[in-house]
Amino acid sequence: MKKITLIFSILGLTLISLNSCSTTETKEKIPATKTVVENGIATSTFKVWGNCDMCKETIENSLKVEGVQKADWNSDTKLMKISYETSKISLDQIEKNIASVGYDNVKYKGDDEAYSALHECCQYERK
Repeated sequence: MKKITLIFSILGLTLISLNSCSTTETKEKIPATKTVVENGIATSTFKVWGNCDMCKETIENSLKVEGVQKADWNSDTKLMKISYETSKISLDQIEKNIASVGYDNVKYKGDDEAYSALHECCQYERK
């Protein structure tokens, strides 16, 4: 009886130690796009990858188009907050504009050629 108890104890400890040594790859949690529309003006928040103030300038300049009232990208949180007229531009087009200058966002991968042309400090680790 003592041998059986000893065997089960050793087996249990082995399983516990193997379980604690296993690694699981954790996925980065990407915040969902949030949009609020009031009187034809939408305010959306979504993730855009990038690194620095040069990225901020390029990303925000890609949105100096008709219908966009305000665009603010935060380099720390990687979140874009944008206000736009839904009758003049869609969120989909906004996300495409950002991707066209080389920056990945929740919906679109940045244009590879534009990404390659970004300054070295702006070339973030792509997912």
